[in-house]
Amino acid sequence: MITEMRAKDEQPDGPGRRHRPFGMLKDLDRPGEVFRDLGPNWFASVMGTGIIAVAAATLPFRVRGLGVLAVAVWALAAGWLLVLSAAWAAHWIRYPERARAHADSPVMAQFWGAPAMALMTVGTGTLLAGRSVIGLRAAVDADWALWGLGTALGLVTVCWIPYLMMTRHRTPPDGAFGGWLMPVVPPMVSAACGAPLVPYAAAGQARLTLLLGCYAMFGISMFASVIIITLVWSRLVTHKTLPAVMVPTAWIILGPLGQSVTAAGNLANVAPLALRAPYPAGADVLALLFGVPAWGFAMMWLTVAAALTVRAARRGMPFGLTWWSFTFPVGTCVTGTISLAARTGSGAARGASAALFVLLLAAWLVVAARTAAGGYRGALFLPAAAPGPRARRPGAGVS
Repeated sequence: MITEMRAKDEQPDGPGRRHRPFGMLKDLDRPGEVFRDLGPNWFASVMGTGIIAVAAATLPFRVRGLGVLAVAVWALAAGWLLVLSAAWAAHWIRYPERARAHADSPVMAQFWGAPAMALMTVGTGTLLAGRSVIGLRAAVDADWALWGLGTALGLVTVCWIPYLMMTRHRTPPDGAFGGWLMPVVPPMVSAACGAPLVPYAAAGQARLTLLLGCYAMFGISMFASVIIITLVWSRLVTHKTLPAVMVPTAWIILGPLGQSVTAAGNLANVAPLALRAPYPAGADVLALLFGVPAWGFAMMWLTVAAALTVRAARRGMPFGLTWWSFTFPVGTCVTGTISLAARTGSGAARGASAALFVLLLAAWLVVAARTAAGGYRGALFLPAAAPGPRARRPGAGVS
C-alpha cells in the first residue's frame, strides 16, 4: 500500500514534471529551471524596491514609522540583491550559452542596465537608511563599493548595448520601446548616487574629480535619453501603442527625467565642496531652472503613460516583469520632487512628493505581490520565447 501511494505521488503532473508540495514551481519541468533563463531584467525588482528606501529616507516631512519603513525596505532590497546575484551567478555557471545569448536579444539586451542601477540604488539606500543599522563608516564603505561597481558596469552598458544595436541587432521599424533607455540611464543614476559620496571623498583633486565625473555622466545619459525618448515618441505616434505586455515600459521614460532632476539637485548641494565661485551658484541655478521644466515634462508623460496603461488594462494586459517599470521610474520622480521642494520651499512640491510616494508604494505592493506569486509557481522563470529546439508552453514568462 505504501509503495502504491509513493508511486502515485511521484507521477508527473505533465510531460517531464513531478508533483511538488503546495504547487511550488509547478510551471517548471524541474526545479533547476529556475536558473535556466534568469535574465538581467530581474534586477529591476531590486531597483523598484530600493528606490522606496531612498525616497522614504529623504521625504521633506516626518511621519511616524517612515524611518522604520525605509530601513525595512532597504534590508529587503539588499537581501534580494544578494539572492539575485547568487542566482545569476548560478545561471552563468550552469547555462553560459543562454547567459551570453541575452546580449543577442534586441529586447533582453536592453536590461543589462538593470544590474548596474540595482547596485547603486541599494548603495544609496545603505548610506541614507542602512547607516542606522550598520553604522556610518560601514555604510559609506558599502556605498563606495556598490556605487563603484555599478558605475563601472553602467559605463560599459551605455557604450556596449548601443554598439550592439548599431552593428548586430535587427530592429524592425516599430521596434523602439522604453526599454531602450535601460542601458543608457545608469550614468544618470551614477550622477545622482555619486553626489552624496562627494563629502566623503578626500578634499582637493579627488573630490573635484568625483563631482566633475558625475556631471559628465549626467551629460552622457541626458543626451542619449533625449535621442531615445524622441524615437519612442515617434514609434508610438507612427505605429500606435505597444503590445500589451510591453505597455508598462512606457513608464521607463520617467526614469531619466526624474533621475536627472534628482541628480541636478544632489550635485548642486555638494558643488560648494569642490568648485570655486561662481560655479556653485551656477549649479544651483541649473538645478532649479533645469529641474522644474524637466519635472513638468515628466508629469505630462506620467499622465500619458497612465492613459496608455489604462487602455491596455481594459484590453487585457498580462502580468510580466515589465510591470516593475511602474516602480523605479516613479521613484525617481519622487526623489526629484523632493529635491525641488527642498530647494524652493514650495508647499506644492512637498504635497506632490507625498502623492507620488503613495503612488510608488501602491505600485510596488501590487507588482511585488504578483511577482512573488508568479515566482512561487515558476511561471516568471520561463522565457517568453525560449531559444532552442524545445517549444515552451504558451504564455511563458507572464502570469
